[in-house]
Amino acid sequence: MKQNNQSIVIDFLSQPDSYAGGASFVKKIETHISVVFLVGDKVFKLKRAIKYSYLDFSTLELRRRYCEAEVAINRRTAPDLYKGVVAVKGDEAEGFHIGGEGDVVEWLVEMVRFEEDILFDHMGQAGKLSASMIGDLAESIAKFHMRAEPMAHVDVLQGLEETIRSNADSFSRFSAGILDPADIDALCHEQRTALLGEIGKKMVARCKEGRVRHCHGDLHLRNICLIDGQPTLFDAIEFNETFAHIDVFYDLSFLIMDLDHRELGHLANVVMNRYVDVTGDIGGLQCLPLFLSLRATIRAHVAATAAFQHSDADQSKRLANEARTYLVSAAQYLSPVNPRLIAIGGLSGSGKSLTAREIAAYVGAAPGARLIRSDIIRKQLAGADPLSRLPAEGYTPEMTGKTYEALYEQARTCLVQGQSVIVDAVFARPEERCTIAAIAHEMDVPFAGLWLDAPEDVRQARVSGRKFDASDANAAVVTMQQSYDLGIMNWKTIDSSDSKDVTAIKSREALGLSIGTDVLKGA
Repeated sequence: MKQNNQSIVIDFLSQPDSYAGGASFVKKIETHISVVFLVGDKVFKLKRAIKYSYLDFSTLELRRRYCEAEVAINRRTAPDLYKGVVAVKGDEAEGFHIGGEGDVVEWLVEMVRFEEDILFDHMGQAGKLSASMIGDLAESIAKFHMRAEPMAHVDVLQGLEETIRSNADSFSRFSAGILDPADIDALCHEQRTALLGEIGKKMVARCKEGRVRHCHGDLHLRNICLIDGQPTLFDAIEFNETFAHIDVFYDLSFLIMDLDHRELGHLANVVMNRYVDVTGDIGGLQCLPLFLSLRATIRAHVAATAAFQHSDADQSKRLANEARTYLVSAAQYLSPVNPRLIAIGGLSGSGKSLTAREIAAYVGAAPGARLIRSDIIRKQLAGADPLSRLPAEGYTPEMTGKTYEALYEQARTCLVQGQSVIVDAVFARPEERCTIAAIAHEMDVPFAGLWLDAPEDVRQARVSGRKFDASDANAAVVTMQQSYDLGIMNWKTIDSSDSKDVTAIKSREALGLSIGTDVLKGA
């Protein structure tokens, strides 16, 4: 059998009786680079004998090598899913079999099968992705990135220039009648301009800092599932180092873009903020507009190519429309959006943190504002987990002063990078409110301060009912805060005694924020 003729093996693998123990049904899923066979509780993936500019599976030996690489790479995040590499052996005359004796005619990756309803893209379509679940996912990605192997030798600018050029080449071949050539040229020009400017300099510096690592490379919702209640990353790229040896924020940006595309911008904001809280990687925010634009452009060219090649007219039309949507998003991500600084203050239990999270996705460029919460900053300074309770020395005036100084400094750093900021702290002292307002003046950005106010009994009930929260405030703290002298309150006061949704609406109105999804893409 010729190495480049896999049709006979594919036919063999499509038959239920080809598998040990027998099978009642084989489900076959085809992509442009692989054929996947779902059999009982197992999955077998065959790599097509193909060669593209970015991928080479053309020989049996290359397919073996990349099958082994796929298993090794994906065991970093999904060790229980990837069982190993198995061979198809035999010949046309005597027949084929999986494993055993005989000459190897093909190699397969063997995986454990799981139900499609635990895929994050399915859960997203069903409205089952919660902020808590997405927060856990962001933390899992952060920890994966922190232990991933640094790749300081990578030429990050060359790699992204190749991506821009590859996108342009694909558009020129497949997008005629689907996408406007002038829009494509303008977008690629803007991306190159960004790459050659301050963002490019930042990327080079980040590589030297160890922020370029052996990442996942294809980190969207279809490559994430929920195994035993834990977000699990799978199907990482094994066939091209340029796609996987990348800036960690470029890896993360695919997930952020995917959520935004699905009009789940509030969850995209959760991903960004939780990731930065865990890693402390504020510097990646400056690169995020270009990273998001590149990810959306890649999806645009994939959709345009699929539309060009699809035989079904209705599916072709749908894919063409999707390509146009991605291309519009890619341009919007690069559109400048002036950052702003918002401070939300209030006594414990007034709903500051909930309100900040509810409005963050509507502030500034996608995926929204960076949330800086004093409770988390305080825990970080103490070297403690955000959900652990600090002893009394964690709340001394000296520690509180350090907390506010760190909060101010992080706000400055984010604003310098063009990132809008929402600062969440008590801000009970007039000088604290003056300082945060002065930072906005110093950075020449618009400022708004909101003071959330609720009766003591409401705040007592809220802090008493808290679970899994970074705040250590309890009923005693609420009682103690009643004695605070707030001074003259020149921030907009919001009655926060109603539900979080009502308070969020009042806050958005006070800040003049639109609630349309266009805001999430930088309008």
